[in-house]
Amino acid sequence: MLNNIGLPGLLLIAVVVLVLFGRGKISSLMGEVGKGITAFKKGVTDGSKEIEDQAAEAKDVTPESEQDKV
Repeated sequence: MLNNIGLPGLLLIAVVVLVLFGRGKISSLMGEVGKGITAFKKGVTDGSKEIEDQAAEAKDVTPESEQDKV
């Protein structure tokens, strides 16, 4: 269904959205989308950093007698 829209169809949709919502509403909406993307990236970075920290803190539970063999 969406395969045959083309450039003129996309431009028509963009004009209709602009007329319905106005420039101010669309710009504020895009600002909120940008903030959401930034927060998501920060969350992913913090999560991976937390996993790396937990892996670094992992303790070696190998018995003393086994550690000497390595």
